[in-house]
Amino acid sequence: MSNLVLVLDTNRKPLNPCRPGVARSLLRLGKAKVFRRFPFTIVLNKAVDDNPQPIQLKLDPGSKTTGIALLQGNQVVWGAELTHRGQQIKDALELRRALRRGRRNRKTRYRQPRFLNRTRPDGWLAPSLQHRIETIFTWVNRLRRYAPITGISQEVVRFDLQQIDNPEIAQIEYQQGTLFGCEIREYLLAKWEQKCAYCSIQNVPLQIEHIQPKAKGGTNRISNLCLACEPCNIKKGTQNIEVFLKNKPDVLKRVLAQVKRPSKDAAAINSTRWALLKRLKQTDLPIETGSGGQTKYNRCRLELAKTHWIDAACVGKVEQLEILAKQPLLIKSTGHGTRQMCGTDKYGFPTRHRSRTQIHKGFQTGDIVKAVVSCGKKIGIYIGRVLCRATGSFDIVTKDGRISGISYRYCFKVHQKDGYSYAF
Repeated sequence: MSNLVLVLDTNRKPLNPCRPGVARSLLRLGKAKVFRRFPFTIVLNKAVDDNPQPIQLKLDPGSKTTGIALLQGNQVVWGAELTHRGQQIKDALELRRALRRGRRNRKTRYRQPRFLNRTRPDGWLAPSLQHRIETIFTWVNRLRRYAPITGISQEVVRFDLQQIDNPEIAQIEYQQGTLFGCEIREYLLAKWEQKCAYCSIQNVPLQIEHIQPKAKGGTNRISNLCLACEPCNIKKGTQNIEVFLKNKPDVLKRVLAQVKRPSKDAAAINSTRWALLKRLKQTDLPIETGSGGQTKYNRCRLELAKTHWIDAACVGKVEQLEILAKQPLLIKSTGHGTRQMCGTDKYGFPTRHRSRTQIHKGFQTGDIVKAVVSCGKKIGIYIGRVLCRATGSFDIVTKDGRISGISYRYCFKVHQKDGYSYAF
């Protein structure tokens, strides 16, 4: 088992996490039972009066993946990486909009437009962005039930040493201070994924490069800047990019496309970080905020790997870290399915109809089950997500493939569907 095991007493009071070996001994001796598989939690058969040591919950919000870590003192006892489904929500809304627009054009083509009578409340966020906040807040509340969390740390802003040195800095002084250009470099590192634009090499010093050379009329606009390693920068010199990459048309096409690509991930983080902080304050726990520069400094000082959950552990004030959790729990948001009763093809015509009944023989599609088949052609033990049918003949998706035609009589539920998939 990768993380430490979360522990509850018989009154559902969170206790200190224990090591996997201790949890196995308690389960084998009958002193505890499995309370939940993901995150793995056991419940003792007796009440415990001891006060557990406080645990700090640390978050490193990201556009696609959010790092989560639980720290007890300077020990990282549990870690996870939560993958969001913002792009999936955006694609589903665009598909729904296209279908509705086509239906309106067919059925109500002469209706007067009513787009001017719709208003949005203050603080409104797009559903794909609001999903990130709701998902993180769901896991914060879930972990509070299983661990004695007494505080929350969140990475909120990028570092800004100019404002630290002079809180009154403003206008042109702010734009042309001693660190003029640092924000541009951070933006370019995020946009070009910390790679050389021309050879895609990583983990080497990168220089800011003008795509259209200044000697030939190029400007300092952000759309004319990229990152390049020193050999590529020297080799390119004052050549136009079309001349420099004339023998590499694929690289030229990729670089020109990358230049026009907006930094969507950075915009998503900027839009949600303060809304998430406001939401976390509703927990009435002490909230500690940190900057991205501070997180990077802590990680580099402690010589730790660059992963989401390690970044979360480095958020805020950190002196030393002892990582007891060797591997994070990988959580992927999958949703609870769709409410659409009539499936359509790409042209909007109906192709299938979904049944209103979702629970069959006590199981629901998406549950994690264990099937012990004792007879027939498919003898064996199968663990995975189940696809239910009203006939009672289920399919089980395991890590080795999909097993069809398993009777519900051989199945028992391991983990109920909750809108997430899990892995290590």
